[in-house]
Amino acid sequence: MKKLAFLLTVLTVSVFGANAQIQLGFKAGANFASITDNTGGKTLVSFNAGILAKIPLTDALSLQPEAVYSGQGVKGDGGKIALNYINIPVLLTYTLPAGLFFQTGPQLGFLLSAKAKGTDGTSEDLKPLFKSTDFAWVFGTGVFIPAANVGFNARYNLGISSLGKDGGTSKNSVFQVGMFFLLHAAGK
Repeated sequence: MKKLAFLLTVLTVSVFGANAQIQLGFKAGANFASITDNTGGKTLVSFNAGILAKIPLTDALSLQPEAVYSGQGVKGDGGKIALNYINIPVLLTYTLPAGLFFQTGPQLGFLLSAKAKGTDGTSEDLKPLFKSTDFAWVFGTGVFIPAANVGFNARYNLGISSLGKDGGTSKNSVFQVGMFFLLHAAGK
């Protein structure tokens, strides 16, 4: 799966990159994360930050690969489970003339750390219990303001693969809000 996502990204950049005005950018925002099938779990608030590329395919369609740090997990009465990922979404974006856009696409996540953190200050490494990769499908919308090269977005990352190595049914569920800034198009 990792090789396929990488190959698709390289192929797309190669095919469309020669004539397209690729824009690079930065993004940051808030995460409201939980883990499905976690009885009694509450939303864990964290953040996301990363880089993106906007690769035009047509006037209205573009491909947007990203590399994003994402704090995820779940909060409970006795503490929280903090999962830290580098997520690689590859999103197909449809933009209306007014700047409103809609996005969807696959996301591959690489687990950096997994810790149980108690309210008493204790911490336990849980990474050996979790799979090293996570697969999700992203749905999003937002608005882009071309005059300022700034946009605002809201997304939902629907976890598809189970998190645990034991094959359980727990999956990531993350709602994100944030903003992004695009640099001038390459070649301009």
